[in-house]
Parts: sequence; C-alpha cells; structure tokens
Amino acid sequence: MEIVSFRTPGLGDQSHLLVHEGVGVLVDPQRDVDRFLRVVAERDVELRFVLETHLHNDYVSGAEQAALRTGAELVLPAAAAAAYRHTPAFHLEDLAGGRGLLVRPIHTPGHTPEHTSYLVLADSEPAALFSGGSLLVASAGRPDLLGPERARTLARLQCGSLRRLAALPPQTGLFPTHGEGSFCTSSGAGRHTSTIGAELTGNPLLALATGRTASAASGASTGAADGVSTGAADAAEAFADALLAEPMPIPAFYRHMGRANTLGVPPMPSPRVPELTATAVPAEARAVDVRPRRAQAQGALPGSVGIEPGDDFGSWAGWLLPYRTPIVLVAERDQDVTEEVVQLARIGMDEVRGVVRDLGPAATQTFTLVDLSAFLRHLALPGAQVLDVRMPAERKAARLEGAVERFLPDLVTEGVPADLDRDRPVLVACGSGRRASIAATLLAGEGHRPVVLTDAGIPDVVAAHAAHRAA
Repeated sequence: MEIVSFRTPGLGDQSHLLVHEGVGVLVDPQRDVDRFLRVVAERDVELRFVLETHLHNDYVSGAEQAALRTGAELVLPAAAAAAYRHTPAFHLEDLAGGRGLLVRPIHTPGHTPEHTSYLVLADSEPAALFSGGSLLVASAGRPDLLGPERARTLARLQCGSLRRLAALPPQTGLFPTHGEGSFCTSSGAGRHTSTIGAELTGNPLLALATGRTASAASGASTGAADGVSTGAADAAEAFADALLAEPMPIPAFYRHMGRANTLGVPPMPSPRVPELTATAVPAEARAVDVRPRRAQAQGALPGSVGIEPGDDFGSWAGWLLPYRTPIVLVAERDQDVTEEVVQLARIGMDEVRGVVRDLGPAATQTFTLVDLSAFLRHLALPGAQVLDVRMPAERKAARLEGAVERFLPDLVTEGVPADLDRDRPVLVACGSGRRASIAATLLAGEGHRPVVLTDAGIPDVVAAHAAHRAA
C-alpha cells in the first residue's frame, strides 16, 4: 500500500491518494484536480473511490469533478445531502473496493455535523484512517466554524468522535486533511501525518477527550478505555471548554464554502487571463497588486489592495475582498500570475478579468517601507502613531505600549481606527512585514500616509526597546 499526500500550504490542508494493488482511493481533493489525476495516470491506477470527509469550510471541492473525469464512485457523508449524484456513506456500512480493499465510514461529528472519517482496511487489516477535520496531528478540528450558537454542541460531539477514533488499533496510520496553517484546526500542528498510537501519547486534546491525566496519556498505547479518570460527560465539557477558550479568527470566505460544496462546483477556470491596460480596468473590478511590496510602495492604482505572491495569497484575497468580486491583477512585466489565479479559484473566486502590467501615470497610491532602525527613529518622534495589525493571540506574546491594535481583516469590516490621524504618518507593523504591507495599501486607499516596518515585526520593536532600557 502506498499513500501519496498532496500539501496545499496556504490553506494548511492536504489531500491523499491511497493505492493498493492498482486500486486507488482519493480523499478530500481540492478543486485543481489535475495535480491528483496526473499521479493517478502516472501510476496506472484504477481510481475506485473519491471520498469526502465533510462539506469543507476552507475551499471548494474537486471531488465531483474528479469522479466525473475518472468514473470513480463519489462518496460523501450521508448527512451532507449534497445536491449532486453521490453514494451516501453511512456509519460502519463498508464499501468494497476490490482486491482486498475495504472502506469503512465512521461518523465523527464535531468539526461539522455530518463529518465522516474513513478507515481503510487492506486484506481485513486496518491500514489507514482518513480523519478529515476530526482527529488531527497533535490537535483536533475546530467546532465553531458554523457559528457560535452551535459551537459548544459540536465541541462535545468532537470529544465523542475523538474517543471513538482512539479505540482503533494504535498502529493505524492517521492521515488528516487539516493541519498546520489551517484555520480549521484548533491549534497548530507541526507534522501532517501520524498514527493512532502516537496521538494517544502526544495529542493533548485526545488525552483530554479520553479523560486521561497527563501521566496516563504519556504512557498510553492501546484502547481509549485505558487511563480514563473522569466521566464521559465531564470529559466532553472540559474538552469543549478547551476548544472554545481562545477561538481563532474565521476567514470571511469560509461562510461561502459550505454552500458551494453542497450545490456542486464547476470545473476550474483557465489560469490564462487577458492583458489589460490601466485605463481598461472594469469599473466593477477590484485591483489586486501582486508585485513585490517595494514596487507597490513606489506607486499603485488608487483603491488597489496589495498582496504579494505567497502560499497564502488566495486566503488573504478571499478574506479582504467581497466574495466573488471581479478582480484585475496588477503584476510586473515578466511576472507569471498562474499560481494566483489558481489560488483564487480554489476558493471559488473565478472572476479574474485580466492582468495589468504597465500602470503608467495611474500609479498614484504610495506608502513608505523602512527597516527596524528607521522604524525606531520614527517611533521616537513626538506624536508618533502605530498600528499593529497582528492577530489578538499574537499580541499576548509581545505587545507594544501605545499602539492602536486592529487585526488586518478588521480594517475592512470595521474600517480604519478613527483615532489614527490622516495628517500624520501611520507606523504599521505586524510580525514580519507581510501583513503590514497589505494593510498599508488599505490605509493609503483611505488617504493615510503609511510607514511600514518591513522584514521585522512588533516582537523585534519590543525587544529593541527592552535592550535599550537595559543598556
């Protein structure tokens, strides 16, 4: 048996292809299915099943298209009730894949109500568990993405689901969909795959779900009954408290993914987009500048949002722009924008009208980039004002006294803080400069004069202040 995992770092997700004696099972494929089907063809695999663990919150699915293109059987959790043709997966009703391959659905609600994990057995032996957004590596899937009203109920259900999966043989391989970098996880996770046994000894949320003390969890290696020290109800409440104690922000585009995945997703659009002049940008389109931040700082289209290329480009675009708004990319003359178009399409933002490569006199929106030393000099001037655009959780580790704090996406939903004076420069910082430069384009569009700390962040400023005081 071979399992090929396909990482999508910007979304913190991975899809999986299991191959056993020439038969394949594809799990949670994203919309750009060509990368999966290429491997299927290269290995001469008969794709038997395409499995979906849940209606995804963070991307639009490629499962239906993968099944249509290959003739594979599309399997979704029975309770998903998707509008397109599929085989419903019912709890513990096995699906025979042929050549000794068996897929066993396990209802694991919590991340979503319909969530289903899939245990794959080869020649009657448990070989791999595809856990989607249920049991993750050193973590568990978030229960709050469907709204605060249902979060505690789903958290308690997640506790029971983790207990159920903990009872599997410890040698069973664990292959979750969500991982490090995903806003679908309740905490970060450095590894992407694991085993049930490794999670029994190293996953603090699994220890909490099964009612283990820390010492019992560290020595556990078998079933979920070992080391249980509290009742199931108490464990579920404690587990829910832990999962909901410090919720992370939810990207704005997440609210649209479930509906798209319920109704069906059309094939990927072409990554090729036409060339436009700066004067031909449609009035209804939003310009997204993908040039390096130094080029953006020197001059951009008024009202554009600047997001440098990176694994998380699509996530930031989906978070900061109205969903499915028409987009025009702004790029350098020799810059390939294929990856940016693909990342946008992964979240259903298909309306990329073209790319502008020569701004000419239209590039009137500017901001200033400075290094740490220059930023500290600006900060020492009378009346200096600072905007910290990091997440709330980041501020706990390092906080700059006197800074105005507003998480980057909140600049869109709540607006620029009213106490920032347009007549004075705004010193903008984050953790490294990436989010600060994005924020600078939003501020500049509102008439502010941003000065961005680049290649450094608030922790560096705090450390520099501490070193100066100690000197």
